Amino acid sequence: MRPTLVIGIILIVLGILALVYQGISYTTTEHVVDLGPLKVDAKKEKTIPLPPVLGALALVGGVVLVAASVRS
Repeated sequence: MRPTLVIGIILIVLGILALVYQGISYTTTEHVVDLGPLKVDAKKEKTIPLPPVLGALALVGGVVLVAASVRS
């Protein structure tokens, strides 16, 4: 397999995932109170947004690379 074909397929998959999910979410645990035997933790969910333009560009770039690899 040509490297451009593999990179193109990866970009297509990443572009579709970016368009479907539109962000990456993760949870962090923060210590709120630590007073002797009393310990209180708070879980907070944070999101890294992925703009739809980024997914579309990755998708189009992947299609271009696959087409160029197949043509040559």
